[in-house]
Amino acid sequence: MLNEFLMYNSLIVTIISLIAGVLVIILCTVRFKLHPFFALLLACVVTGLGVGLGVNEILQLIKTGFGDILSKLTLIIVLGTSIGVLLEKNGATTVMANFILKIVGAKRSALALSLTGFIVGLPIFCDSGYIVLNGINKSLIRRTGFTVAQMSISLAAGLYSVHCLIPPHPGATAAAASLSVDFGRLILYGIVIAIPAMFAGHLWAIWAGRITPSDSTDQTIDEETKNYPTVLMSFLPVLIPIVLMSLRSLVDQESKNLTTIDRTLFIIGDPAVALAVGVLLAIMISKGNFKTIIPELSGAVEKAGSILVIIAAGAAFGAILGATNIGLHISESVDLKLFGIWFPFLLTAIIKTAQGSSTVAIVTASSIVLPLLPALGLDAENGRLLAVLSLGAGSMMISHTNDAYFWVIAKFSGIDVRTMLKVHSVSSIVMGITTMLFVYLLSLLIL
Repeated sequence: MLNEFLMYNSLIVTIISLIAGVLVIILCTVRFKLHPFFALLLACVVTGLGVGLGVNEILQLIKTGFGDILSKLTLIIVLGTSIGVLLEKNGATTVMANFILKIVGAKRSALALSLTGFIVGLPIFCDSGYIVLNGINKSLIRRTGFTVAQMSISLAAGLYSVHCLIPPHPGATAAAASLSVDFGRLILYGIVIAIPAMFAGHLWAIWAGRITPSDSTDQTIDEETKNYPTVLMSFLPVLIPIVLMSLRSLVDQESKNLTTIDRTLFIIGDPAVALAVGVLLAIMISKGNFKTIIPELSGAVEKAGSILVIIAAGAAFGAILGATNIGLHISESVDLKLFGIWFPFLLTAIIKTAQGSSTVAIVTASSIVLPLLPALGLDAENGRLLAVLSLGAGSMMISHTNDAYFWVIAKFSGIDVRTMLKVHSVSSIVMGITTMLFVYLLSLLIL
């Protein structure tokens, strides 16, 4: 009886400490506008002290969390960011967009923008991608009968669907590293899951955005493409790394009879090597001398650095949670298998809605979910993959006024806040729920 009381008391203390840590993250980032790095560090201290860890132990756990995650992700995040920056500057994104528009046709230009956002968004963060593609978006609005909201939110949906689910985007990348999920498999399944999410966001934008003002005149796209790369070369830096990582996932790494081809695919399909190939291809198709490329690469490293410190702090928070044995405590008191694959989704959705950043939400939630995987019945290889996809689905909900992406869309498109809430915010809910439903269906097949 005494042991049960002590176990129950320990569980309550652990949960209260965890909630206190999450509240610190939300309060500091939303109310005081503190950088997530410092907010996550404060959460480490609050949660660690709450469960009775010593200051020295907390410090060592923070360092361990930093080192483990950065050793796995630094190359991937920096190289992935570099591809995105280079494709922005050399005009490849515009070439890809124009190609898709020609294939789909002007009558389906809103769908074309969604597809463009989906493909261009694979290596480029959603906010940067939106800014890059907004010129094409505005030109198409002037040429078609679609409203600003229909076109803009369709573009936003395409970018958002891959941003939340697929590496090298930071949230999915961090979650995959934390939960030990193969990047190639995550990319393959992530693309499959992101497609219905993109279409769901697009269809909502077409329906909900139909009564908003239209800026329709007969103008053409003003584009200077003579120095841009060809269509094929524009797509290669995006597609080749995906193909290489996907092929690597098909190699049986446990086999003792690997062929030369298998070993080659295993090496070049490593995420860091595959993305390095993408960077080289992006450099090769860039017109101009190497001196013009150096500043872009430097900017990519700086941009990646700001993301990496958030991911590292999130991993430190995860190390603190691991030391609390929260998974053991909860699994012995609550049957989490009743929640299963839905638990990561609900947890991430709550954190995302409260503090605004998809990356911070998925990094924080993955730290909490990791020790709970056995209790959730998700500790096998496929279970971990589904958990990351579930986290990604949750990180889509709900994009509103505390989300930087919300304001990027609003300001660059000239859409008022009321319309943004009605079209974009609800679109993010539709996308998140659609994504999670497909993750659930997938779980029925592979679990």
